[in-house]
Amino acid sequence: MTRAPEDRVTSQIDPGTSSWLRTRNDREALRLILEHGPLTRTRLGELSGMSKPTATQMLARLERADLVLPVGEVAGSRGPSAVTWGVRTDRVAGVAVSMLDESIQAVLVDASGAEHPIADLPVEGTERSPETDIARAIDAACAAAGADRGSIEAVTVGVQAAVSSTGDALSLTDSLPGWPSSGARARIERGLGVSVTLENDVNLATMAERAIGVAQQASSFAFLWVGVGLGVGVDLNGSIHRGVRGSAGEVGYLTVAAGTGAPGTVTTDLLGSQVILDLLESHGGAGRRNIADLADDDVVMNTVADRIALTLEPVLAVLDPAVIVLGGPTCLAAGSRLAELVAARAERDERPAPDVFLSGTGDSAVLVGARRLLVQQIRARLEERIPTD
Repeated sequence: MTRAPEDRVTSQIDPGTSSWLRTRNDREALRLILEHGPLTRTRLGELSGMSKPTATQMLARLERADLVLPVGEVAGSRGPSAVTWGVRTDRVAGVAVSMLDESIQAVLVDASGAEHPIADLPVEGTERSPETDIARAIDAACAAAGADRGSIEAVTVGVQAAVSSTGDALSLTDSLPGWPSSGARARIERGLGVSVTLENDVNLATMAERAIGVAQQASSFAFLWVGVGLGVGVDLNGSIHRGVRGSAGEVGYLTVAAGTGAPGTVTTDLLGSQVILDLLESHGGAGRRNIADLADDDVVMNTVADRIALTLEPVLAVLDPAVIVLGGPTCLAAGSRLAELVAARAERDERPAPDVFLSGTGDSAVLVGARRLLVQQIRARLEERIPTD
């Protein structure tokens, strides 16, 4: 089992020694600057409970380790301006990647968690493999942010596939041409020299919803993604439930009940984006094939709500979540009205309906989730660079 950075440091230094105390203090200083942004030595001392001289020593050691640098000044009411110290974001960076059907989205991630431009790369006609796809993503993200490619040490990739508990076996990979069912992560790490995390895209969107979306206070929730395909992310008290083989929530492969389609029809055949476009065209006339039209078509909207309610039946029966969140391109196009219609259909005399909300994380939810994972990894890597003697 991989030990946390804290375990590695404390195993090398005897607790209670001056070296241990210095390392502990320096790690706390780095965390405070990351949490609060650039700080003066006075403010760092106040937040850490250390004296001003001790705060000065902590900053000096972190500067010698190339982890912090002066970034500005704060004018005081008396005396000279105070220097503010910030974390060096150019030391370690990562790239968050979302593998879509027709493109690859990528964005630079640094220790501060600051926003950077999202690069969108078409994949039609390109050579596809784990190495080439992620190499293109890294190069594009760095170019968009004006960052040094050499600073990239970690990549988190959201894939439209089930990811095993080992993190390197994929199944249900229809949207990943050129990617093997096993060994993709190892190939990327070996070929590009970066640490790689592969994660199901809907699980990443679910993490984003827990962190900054409408489900922040929910004890549990299910995030239904409706787009080209379907998936459910399951959050139980802040933890993602993945299943033994990583395929928990793959509701797009559920066979629907009789009367809802031809024998053997699965839920993706009822709610996949192409199906919705066909419904809009058949109801609104030729040429009406934009998913954004869904919000203006009550007939198709109600049909979609019926089908979502049907898809959610086993989720409600098995998991009984406190909240349902509707996300993905189709649900976002439909808007909050869709959530209201689904909530009405979920009501049963013998079962109170859960709250149903439209996702609050927007159309970049997968990247948001991947970014949050990367920020944690990057900060841990910076802490590991703090001298221990």
